[in-house]
Amino acid sequence: MSDAITAEGLVKRYGEVTALDGLSFSVPQGTMLALLGPNGAGKTTTVRVLTTLLRPDAGRATVAGCDVVRDARRLRSYIGLSGQYAAVDEHLTGAENLEMVGRLYHLGAKRSRARARELLERFDLTAAADRPVKGYSGGMRRRIDLAGALVADPPVLFLDEPTTGLDPRARAALWDTISELVAGGGTLLLTTQYMDEADRLADQIMVVDHGRAIARGTADELKDQVGGSRIELTVSDAAELETAREAVAWVAVGAMRTVPESLRITVPVTDGPEALRQVLGRLAGTGVRVRDAGLRRPTLDDVYLTLTGHQASGTDEQVREAAR
Repeated sequence: MSDAITAEGLVKRYGEVTALDGLSFSVPQGTMLALLGPNGAGKTTTVRVLTTLLRPDAGRATVAGCDVVRDARRLRSYIGLSGQYAAVDEHLTGAENLEMVGRLYHLGAKRSRARARELLERFDLTAAADRPVKGYSGGMRRRIDLAGALVADPPVLFLDEPTTGLDPRARAALWDTISELVAGGGTLLLTTQYMDEADRLADQIMVVDHGRAIARGTADELKDQVGGSRIELTVSDAAELETAREAVAWVAVGAMRTVPESLRITVPVTDGPEALRQVLGRLAGTGVRVRDAGLRRPTLDDVYLTLTGHQASGTDEQVREAAR
């Protein structure tokens, strides 16, 4: 299986700030890779380099067999991009937005209109086709933006945090649409902050930190790297947090995390069911009122914190601003 995307030693700097620091990876044709990491990790910068919107300071990348620098003009006809914010004209209707994209791709007026109607039906937007986009909901805007990325039926698609800001129902609907694209044989690169999103959609996940790849594998493989089970415990009163921490500390096999705002304690354990049983037994004799308790797998925060030892902060936009 040939690679649809390759990156070798990509470097991108903004003044003294290094956004990409020798990033290398590949994406086989017909598969989906998720770039996972908090804001500021370099995910959006990576997408912008691979889609010819930014020129790397060093390194080399190819997409669909085209060099992102030397063959930038030709490459643009082979890719689709849906960014963090819907790139639509609010004053045009949904149909007019898609037709405009088709004309920009030189599909011709007739083919552009036909393709717009096909995609409006596919994304369940036919009823809103002739309404101005300014009246669309957030989920509808996301769908029309993704439809725009597919107008030219590109073999490689880039989705940069496509579900950020959506409510759970709209997120689930967009997940279904993305899953269909993967099943159809397209090559996708997805950036996300959500482990559940990467888990649901991607063949492989790559964790990035300050522009470097620090881990790659399936969702289960990454979770296994940071340990199996966590006990998550929520108490009823802030005054009970410290007593609860003392009661669960003895089963911890790693650092406990306490979130005072939600009165929640998370502790990594081995032999999860037995550890949970013993913890609840200990708590029963302390007078701590347990509002909720259970076992769960690691989350994005668990994976990222374990692999990097810290939380990243700031968006790629803020990284650029800081360098100015």
